[in-house]
Amino acid sequence: MKIGVIGAGAWGTALAQVAAHGRRPVRLWARDPAVAEAINTTHANPLYLPNIALSPSIEAVSDPAAMAEMDALLVVTPAQAVAAVLATMPVGPKPLVLCSKGIEAGTRRLVGEVARAIHPDAPIAVLSGPTFAYEVAAGLPTAVTLACEEPELRKALSARLAAPHFRPYATDDVTGAEIGGAIKNVLAIGCGVVEGAGLGQNARAALIARGFAEMTRFGLARGGRAETLAGLSGLGDLVLTCSSTASRNFSLGVGLGQGRSAVELLADRRTVAEGAFTAPVLRQAAAEAGVDMPVCEAVCRLLEGAAVGEVIGALLARPLKAEGQ
Repeated sequence: MKIGVIGAGAWGTALAQVAAHGRRPVRLWARDPAVAEAINTTHANPLYLPNIALSPSIEAVSDPAAMAEMDALLVVTPAQAVAAVLATMPVGPKPLVLCSKGIEAGTRRLVGEVARAIHPDAPIAVLSGPTFAYEVAAGLPTAVTLACEEPELRKALSARLAAPHFRPYATDDVTGAEIGGAIKNVLAIGCGVVEGAGLGQNARAALIARGFAEMTRFGLARGGRAETLAGLSGLGDLVLTCSSTASRNFSLGVGLGQGRSAVELLADRRTVAEGAFTAPVLRQAAAEAGVDMPVCEAVCRLLEGAAVGEVIGALLARPLKAEGQ
């Protein structure tokens, strides 16, 4: 199976490195021709993934037409750009493996719903889980969820992407895998705020647990399954991104907790903290579904400029309730 990767940021480059294990040929599409040239001439991506030697079997391109020969495409662009990028790609009936995590602003569609609307003939899969790009590219042990409703394609993609250090676990719950990956970004911002404001480890653990309860409520309301949300693409990814400044969303939250503004913190266009875009969309989607998500609401308020003390005080002043609620 010839693999193409759409998006040559850190995560896209890391997945290209995985797919190239054993020097299998992989084609990596970069929006910026200069990035593609650097990858081809130096076998490295110094802008997005420095200090990682890339497999020489990775060929970088900047022309979307070059992806027509691929058997399957891994989509690794920011969630808000997926629609625009996919509209330029020669997809046809080839499988799309969605590796972006988020909910589209305006439409409130999951990335899979966006892809289906643009390329209705393309089978859809989702790859998600606790993954820092640098560790994956460096060959450190990683496990992910690979979700696809078609059994044979699910099996083929899992086999093609598996490597000694990269282990996919298969499921047919595409919705659950997508929702876990999207919501954990929002919750990671909240955990970063706890860190930046010096609120302690007890508060972070409580936020992770209560945030996971919100993720589960919303995921079930949208048709996902509890075991998926409690797996690698949900709880596993949540724990990782809520505990390290290697997470862009967690780092954004740290800055907010220290009193910096979201506008200032989001000014660096080289990286994308998807949770900042997902949070207000999630607020709307949760209201429409009748799902109570106070932690996610608090993150929205912090991104809008509310004071940390005020937001935390409001959360702690909520009426007492049973833990399962």
